[in-house]
Amino acid sequence: MQGTVDGFRYGAVTPVAAYLMACLGGALGLRCIVRSLLDKQSWKPGWLALGAASIGCGIWTMHFIAMIGFQVEESRVGYDAGLTVLSLAVAIVVVGIGVFIVGYRGAGRGALTGAGVTTGLGVAAMHYLGMAALRLDGDIRYDALTVSLSVLIAIVAATAALWAAVTIRGFLTSLGASLVMGVAVSGMHYTGMAAVDVHLHGTTGANWAGDSPSSLLLPMLLGPIIFLVLAGVVVMFDPLLVLGDGERSRSGTGKRGGAGTAPAQQVSRAPGLKAAAHARPPRRETYARKS
Repeated sequence: MQGTVDGFRYGAVTPVAAYLMACLGGALGLRCIVRSLLDKQSWKPGWLALGAASIGCGIWTMHFIAMIGFQVEESRVGYDAGLTVLSLAVAIVVVGIGVFIVGYRGAGRGALTGAGVTTGLGVAAMHYLGMAALRLDGDIRYDALTVSLSVLIAIVAATAALWAAVTIRGFLTSLGASLVMGVAVSGMHYTGMAAVDVHLHGTTGANWAGDSPSSLLLPMLLGPIIFLVLAGVVVMFDPLLVLGDGERSRSGTGKRGGAGTAPAQQVSRAPGLKAAAHARPPRRETYARKS
């Protein structure tokens, strides 16, 4: 029996919330990577790891918030907790591989391509591993062409995000990049969901025993959301990121200029002072001659 699939059970609430979480994770991740590049004295692995965890949590949270709105009208839907947690670990680890590649090797063509493909495949693996965690009274089948398109979108989105992470410095440009990244990640998710086809085992599965999506997913989503909030606090109160790249450059130049110009001014003024001292005799001698 063919199941009736609905991915928007609560209307626009879940897609909008999912998109915002993807943007939040992307914005925090980009700023953390920028932070690791701005100050060579900072603990680079720590900032890159925080950025990877932020992006991974943002993508995972986006996926499962969107899945709260997923339902099959003829069957209850539940989730396997182990596979759900494993999909979060896959998202963070694979995104971390791409982030560390570009963080240490830069945005060269080879490094960026390898990191983008690895991260994109990891994002796609997270999505379909999360789909494998679905428990319902039926089988889930996929359209191969649509799945391939979703994987391609994931690779392009990951490559663009990693390029932005090592190229863009300003806050507003990073914010714009995170908004685009949110569109790409959400687009990948809903493209993958368009490939879903459910075939039920019986004539009806309405009495199948399983947890509702909200009863399982909402408690599990709480941890990554709290992590993103704490990461946001760290980013917001970091002096280098709050000051901004342009203002920091001007202040740094001013400091270097102030330290370097004072001796130069003293040197340039010294000959003039000596010449004035020789050209203008002391006033006491002038008074002595007059007397």
